[in-house]
Amino acid sequence: MNIGMIGIGLMGHGIATNLQKHGHQLTLLRHSGNQPVDGLVAAGAGQADTPAEVARRSQMVLLCVTGTPQVEAVLHGPDGVLSGLATGSVVIDCSTAIPSSTEKVAQAVAERGGRFLDSPMTRTPKEAAEGRLNLLVGGDTGLFQECLPVLRCFAENVTLVGGTGAGHRMKLLHNYVSLGSIALIAEAAAAALNADIDPAVFVEVLAKGGGAGSALERLRPYLTQHDPSALRFAMSNALKDIGYFTTMAKDSGSTHGIANAVQQTFAEAVERSGPDRFVPELVDVLRPRPH
Repeated sequence: MNIGMIGIGLMGHGIATNLQKHGHQLTLLRHSGNQPVDGLVAAGAGQADTPAEVARRSQMVLLCVTGTPQVEAVLHGPDGVLSGLATGSVVIDCSTAIPSSTEKVAQAVAERGGRFLDSPMTRTPKEAAEGRLNLLVGGDTGLFQECLPVLRCFAENVTLVGGTGAGHRMKLLHNYVSLGSIALIAEAAAAALNADIDPAVFVEVLAKGGGAGSALERLRPYLTQHDPSALRFAMSNALKDIGYFTTMAKDSGSTHGIANAVQQTFAEAVERSGPDRFVPELVDVLRPRPH
């Protein structure tokens, strides 16, 4: 299949690599934010200068961009995907987005004669490179079944969550639980360090008790070796995702007091340390500065 990809970042690069391994022909959008694409191009990928050109060359367009503003700009902007989309083509949004926007995006794609799935992902760039992402899909069941062989090229687990927007809703629920748990453990770890508790002991006790789980395992290398690479996810992206969750909660009238506290924690961390530090580094950011 001819597949267009917009967003060759840490996750998108792994997706693109695995699509190529399964024989698909790729067209990539040139962008300054892309990871190096020399290997993809050497393996046969083409490049295009506008989203419209990507869409014109593709039967399916995968979006793997930062969030809702970028999705909307790529679709609706000058020379956007919608202006080049052929009737019957598929747009799959693998980004993390606000569900109310997702529903409007799906409607706009349908009005152009296209078809749409939201398919955000969980796991990390490591699993993206290995073709082992988890995908949470929202959309029509028939379209989901049609696209499943492509999705399985880069995903280990693919779950149809519900109709349009359900994938993005589930992704925000997942990331709130995941990032909220990490923020809680990071705050406890900062307090442990200030109390002269050995980080290895802190991790060992939690791992054998109520703190066990993926959140602790994502933090373990940083706590024991000062290595943040187990979760190469910027705190600015964490702040964005928690903000999207609180927006969704407000839209549905759901309680979100704890989410507000998590959002404030990441907001203060980004303000203090900048947008690019990885989430495990929150442990040190939360420690008080020396007087």
